[in-house]
Amino acid sequence: MKNTENEMAIKFQYNKMALQGLNKQLNMRLKALPVIKNKETALRIEVKRAKTKIKDIDDELIQKIDAYSLSPGIWNEFNENLISVADIKTSTKKIAGVKTPVLEEVVFKTEDFSLFDNPKWYAQGVSIVKELGEIVLEREFFNRKMELLSYARRKTTQKVNLYEKVQIPGYNDAIRKIKRFLEDEENLSKSSQKIVKNRQQKQEVEA
Repeated sequence: MKNTENEMAIKFQYNKMALQGLNKQLNMRLKALPVIKNKETALRIEVKRAKTKIKDIDDELIQKIDAYSLSPGIWNEFNENLISVADIKTSTKKIAGVKTPVLEEVVFKTEDFSLFDNPKWYAQGVSIVKELGEIVLEREFFNRKMELLSYARRKTTQKVNLYEKVQIPGYNDAIRKIKRFLEDEENLSKSSQKIVKNRQQKQEVEA
């Protein structure tokens, strides 16, 4: 039979070859589903860890800013142009198959300044600005990491839902329909053979 049916976005024909193909596709998805679910779980955990880390960084940043703001007047004398970021050294780390950025080192460029013409705390001020700058950049990297992991987690969840709610039920339904058709076809063939045999026997008796 050449009729083609589209059930759950799955095209199939009513024959044994199609049945074998559908069984193969179904088994592939049944084997892959636990792996994908484990990946989804791992990504969900890593997203939560990244969010927690960002919160910790935010808390640390607030504490340090509060501590360094005890004498806000002194910062009015500080020249912010003394310090700039010269280079950011990074690497990548795979987490549950997702490439995420890692901050390795922040290289600052500090302009020359006179210790005699500026307040004594200037050198400490430079160190403080560098420290806060590193914290802010670290937060940006963890935020980017969280975004990448969250995106991957959403895509993985979509795949789990596609397999569980659409494709696996669709393949099962298609396989069931083909089996039923082939059984009906076989029963019909047997019935036809029986009718022909009975007719031949009757003719032989009459002869």
